[in-house]
Amino acid sequence: MSLLFWIIAGFCLMEIAAYILHRWVFHGWFWRIHRTHHEASQGVFEANDVFSIGFAAVSITMMVYGWRPEVPDYWLGIGIGIAVYGMLYFIIHDLFTHKRFWPFKSDNKVLQTIRHAHQRHHQTTEKKGYEPYGLFLFPYKQFRTPFRRGATSPKNKANT
Repeated sequence: MSLLFWIIAGFCLMEIAAYILHRWVFHGWFWRIHRTHHEASQGVFEANDVFSIGFAAVSITMMVYGWRPEVPDYWLGIGIGIAVYGMLYFIIHDLFTHKRFWPFKSDNKVLQTIRHAHQRHHQTTEKKGYEPYGLFLFPYKQFRTPFRRGATSPKNKANT
């Protein structure tokens, strides 16, 4: 299979892994670390940033190992896919949605919808949390308008 296939596969697998880890691990065993992301920021960095460093380490390791000619393409491709996911996550999640580091504004409908969906996730600082736990995979039609902290949506009541 081509390198491009593995890059796309790595990106898609990362969104699935991010959803699973976010929902059952970050809002489970690692809640004490992840909670820093759901609370008011106390500085430039938060303890939750350690997860991004971990994902970057996996990506870099796969790319360095996969660069060798005798290693199958999927190592390099999946590593690049994870890196692309991480860059988009940083831009959309940290810079655009949470306005960290170098925030920017956009009227792009897709970016606005992703922001609104993520705001829904942040409606509570409780461990249980709300959907969506992923960044890109969620029912886009459901999140076309912004949610306000403390508001509930009849469509999402089952998730609360």
